[in-house]
Amino acid sequence: MSRIGIRPVQIPQGVKVAVTPTSVTVEGPKGKLVQEYIPEVEIAVEGSTVVVNRKSDSKQAKAFHGLYRNLINNMVIGVSQGFKKTLVLNGVGYRAELQGNLLVMSLGYSTDFAVVVPQGLAVTVEANGQKVVVSGIDRALLGKFASEVRSLREPEPYKGKGIRYEDEKIRRKVGKTGVK
Repeated sequence: MSRIGIRPVQIPQGVKVAVTPTSVTVEGPKGKLVQEYIPEVEIAVEGSTVVVNRKSDSKQAKAFHGLYRNLINNMVIGVSQGFKKTLVLNGVGYRAELQGNLLVMSLGYSTDFAVVVPQGLAVTVEANGQKVVVSGIDRALLGKFASEVRSLREPEPYKGKGIRYEDEKIRRKVGKTGVK
């Protein structure tokens, strides 16, 4: 039995969950999210909780049982509280600025990078362009965008230059030493 899938999802005040035969809609104070699901699982609203059950013990049903429970949980948290990720730019001359819906970053290359901020995400630049805070209600979209921004200049292990998450630890390596 799935340890994650059997736990019900608590619905906080001000959040509405509607289930159709093919999708789940969660609406709250911060917005509205829709998630489609496969017919191998059953989703039901019971009072102030959402319960996910699987229809059979097939391998696919077992795989999707916990997945859909966590997706619905992330939707409920997203529309009630929201999600946030902070990216830190570390390096001489590295900076970011927001121009409309474009995030323009100078990352030590001869040209600047311009990344379009997706609809549904909010980006702010703090600390003289050294911190980029991405926030939104869709956790998957937020994680994907933050990952794409980080991949423009991943942190290197010798000096630690690059774009990293705020809570990420970079394993540093010792550089070359002179031979006598």
